[in-house]
Amino acid sequence: MQRIVWADTINFIRKLSWRKIWNALLVISSYYVSRWTGQPRQWGLPFTINFEPTTACNLRCPECPSGLRQFSRPTGNLKADFFRTTLDELADHLLYLIFYFQGEPYINPSFLDMVRHAHAQRVYTITSTNGHFLNDENAENTVSSGLDRLIISVDGTTQEVYEQYRKAGKLEVVLEGIRNVVKWKRQLKSSSPHIVLQFLVVKPNEHQIPEIKKMAEELGVDALSFKTAQVYDYEFGNPLLPDADGLRRYRKLEDGRYEPKASLHNHCWKLWHGAVITWDGLVVPCCFDKDAEHRLGNLKESSFREVWEGIPYQHFRKQLFSGRDQIDICTNCTEGCKVWLQPD
Repeated sequence: MQRIVWADTINFIRKLSWRKIWNALLVISSYYVSRWTGQPRQWGLPFTINFEPTTACNLRCPECPSGLRQFSRPTGNLKADFFRTTLDELADHLLYLIFYFQGEPYINPSFLDMVRHAHAQRVYTITSTNGHFLNDENAENTVSSGLDRLIISVDGTTQEVYEQYRKAGKLEVVLEGIRNVVKWKRQLKSSSPHIVLQFLVVKPNEHQIPEIKKMAEELGVDALSFKTAQVYDYEFGNPLLPDADGLRRYRKLEDGRYEPKASLHNHCWKLWHGAVITWDGLVVPCCFDKDAEHRLGNLKESSFREVWEGIPYQHFRKQLFSGRDQIDICTNCTEGCKVWLQPD
């Protein structure tokens, strides 16, 4: 397993350039100068970007806007020509690109073509999938596309438990998809994608942690990660919250109510190093703005640099210093306790 981790790390390093490193140093410097002065300064371009391939999804997960079909914005697919134009402006500065925001990426028929374009631009690419579209052909195309990291959600080791969160999902289809990708990596003698089996820990499945470890080993994936769940209705408890305190993003208070464990500081690193681009070209501050309510620009009307350095972005960054508790998407921000690895 250690060898596999090093292979992924080396793959990432090989995609670096002095220009990317310099840009990252500029971004980091501007963030800390902004914190020290209380005035937003932005040097360089973001070194991480989320592109949203689609808002559509085949499942109906209870804490997901895509699954609940509760978007106020339109549903659609990212267009490959728009993606290429936007990426060409950013590629020289990006350390990595995440093909995910809402929806299931493989529903977009151009998804793997966009991965290939990013790969040709020497950008490290990541996506997250529910695993239902990894048939033999898609698995082969995924490996040959040059995708660097593939996160596959497996939130139960039995169908009965799995479907309690992954509503309308079929566990055996997902497991067969994982086997397909592992097989094609071996047949094509490819070290990528780095396959991560992700287990979202909720009350119905927390007892299966030992079993998912055994399953991950049997499937031959490269890594297993455990993710704590963000829920929207948490104050008076939620049936998805695990019993074990260490498996929750929320602490239980003496009066029985719950609150996020993460401290809400008046600054946020995400607004300096990254941005989210929706399928229809809107730029929003981070992945917690799931309904794209804080629209900082439109790439169908402006270049990314114009949006990144524009007044709406600067105003939003300044708001962070005066009170994040006044920004709705920040009040349930649990980024500080989002993911933990390999529990005892």
